[in-house]
Amino acid sequence: MPTVLRLDGFRFFFVSNERNEPAHVHVTKADGIAKFWLDPVGLVSSDGFSPPTLHNVLPMVREKSKVLSGGPE
Repeated sequence: MPTVLRLDGFRFFFVSNERNEPAHVHVTKADGIAKFWLDPVGLVSSDGFSPPTLHNVLPMVREKSKVLSGGPE
């Protein structure tokens, strides 16, 4: 599970061999984990994150979505 970004204590990473799914990123911090589609950016699933935390993470994913999908910053 390669980490591609660390931001405000969150770790953004990919899981290998998820070929049948659209581009997405996993985000974890402490006991929470979430999965976000990258194009368009949207929450897929979450476990352990409160709604306010997800509300804070979503803009991070939006801001970094091009980098997270392998494009230039």
